[in-house]
Formats: sequence, C-alpha cells, structure tokens
Amino acid sequence: MLMPKRVKRRKQFRGRMKGKALRGNTITYGEYGLMAMEPTWITANQIEAARVVINRTMRRGGKVWVKVFPDKPVTSKPAETRMGSGKGSPEYWVAVVKPGRVMFELAGVDEEVSRRALQLAAYKLPIKCKIVSRAEQKAEQERLAAKEGEGQ
Repeated sequence: MLMPKRVKRRKQFRGRMKGKALRGNTITYGEYGLMAMEPTWITANQIEAARVVINRTMRRGGKVWVKVFPDKPVTSKPAETRMGSGKGSPEYWVAVVKPGRVMFELAGVDEEVSRRALQLAAYKLPIKCKIVSRAEQKAEQERLAAKEGEGQ
C-alpha cells in the first residue's frame, strides 16, 4: 500500500478541489496516459488495484509510471461514537486528483494493449477518465498555439 514514510503533521484539513490540474496534466514519460475528468480523492487501495490490472494486462512487458501519490491522511471516528472529543484517527491515505491530471502512463507496448490496460484501470477508479496519447497532446498543443497566434 502506498503511504508516506513520515509526515510533518498527522492530521490534515479536508481542503477543496476547485479548478483544473495545473501540474501533472501532460504525458511526460510514456506514450499513453490515463487522465482524470472529475475532481476526487483516489485512495491508496484504488491506485494499487489500477496498477495491478495494468501490469497484468501488459503481461509485465513495457513500463508503467504511477504519477499520483496518496499523501493526504483521511480521519474517521469509530462507529456509534458521540459528537465531540476531538478529531478521529487517520484511517487511510488519499491522493487529491483534479480534472486534467494524468494519473498513469505506459510505454513499451503497442497501442491496442495500452488502451485496453488503461480502460481496465479506469474501471477500478471512482471517476470518469480519458485515455490520452503523447501524439494527441502534442497536436492539441500545436492547435492551441496556432489559434493563439491568429488572435494577436
């Protein structure tokens, strides 16, 4: 299970998930990636389940990059506990994912196997995801740059 080795503070505020992902929104290592389309918390168990299904589908060929890490503790109080008496104890760890974040990347296998592996991984996650390729992203960036050039 993924979790930090140690943290500065044991408990965190819940926070907000407004806006799009400003970092981690491009494919940097592999050829194909799985991009989040909704904001959510992805638990360490969900990340691990998706990683396992990707590795099994690729039959341990190629390379997988997991680009999200669960560094936020989520606390909960025991069942049937009265209100008050402080915040609960940390139960599990989550990664905060915003729309546009590339969570997994693949390289070293052909397109059909990559897309199948990422589709199966998307089934394991609690959000809508999109499969993106490095070529698609490059074409999109060039299109936006050309559009920006026309506007000036």
